[in-house]
Amino acid sequence: MKAIGLLSNLDEAKKSGLVEEIRAWLSRRGVTLLLDDASANSRREMVKQVDCLMVLGGDGTLLHSARLAAPENVPIFGVNLGRLGFLTEVDLPNLYDALERLLAGAFTIEERMMLEAGVIRDGDAAEPLTGLNDAVITKGAFARLIVLETAVDGMHFGTFHADGIIVSTPTGSTAYSLSAGGPLVVPSLDLMVITPICPHALWARPLIIAADSEVRVTLLSWQGEVMLTMDGQHGTHLRHGDTVRVQKAVHRAKFIKLNKRTFFDILRDKLKGDGVNV
Repeated sequence: MKAIGLLSNLDEAKKSGLVEEIRAWLSRRGVTLLLDDASANSRREMVKQVDCLMVLGGDGTLLHSARLAAPENVPIFGVNLGRLGFLTEVDLPNLYDALERLLAGAFTIEERMMLEAGVIRDGDAAEPLTGLNDAVITKGAFARLIVLETAVDGMHFGTFHADGIIVSTPTGSTAYSLSAGGPLVVPSLDLMVITPICPHALWARPLIIAADSEVRVTLLSWQGEVMLTMDGQHGTHLRHGDTVRVQKAVHRAKFIKLNKRTFFDILRDKLKGDGVNV
């Protein structure tokens, strides 16, 4: 590797000298470290110039990074500075041992399916949003139950009176979907999980569908604030009659794997407490 990008939203990491320490370590090995200046355009340009993207932070930072890196086919190397680190590859104390293996080429690439979700309003389709974990349609803090008419590949699935609905990837199965009663899914699979949030119906249960399916959810409610969010990080307001179309994204997220830790090892480690992927 000739150039590695570094992305972190933790100012304290920079203040503590960690970033400069990493830069000096890589420079001695002939590798350039490129930094972003926190602007969206700067980050996109940086990703185009690097062989991989090193991410310092927790899973939230990784989710943001996946949306940046996937369109450029750039793999992500996650260093956990957060609480759980479901998606990160190494913890900070093991950083330099991991970098030695990375520069030696002793790694594999794990690909993850992503989603895109777009709003159709009055017959016009908006630019879709992309996410690694999930697309969530949910009511605001003071809204009543909302009514969501849901179809899969044009076939009616159900009309839910609920707090909302989640369409997740296998990666997102350990996030909001899990909290709402959805199944755990091995992340190497390609599929989608539809999970109603607190539905007012005993029959309403999570549904697993093919990755190439198309989900359409139409908002039938008039009252209250309703949002479509991707990965809990960006989104848009919805209004009565809007249809949200969710499908597999064109691009896939790529993660650098340096250790032999399996998905089941991570589950045992991360879910033995009360936290999940956020």
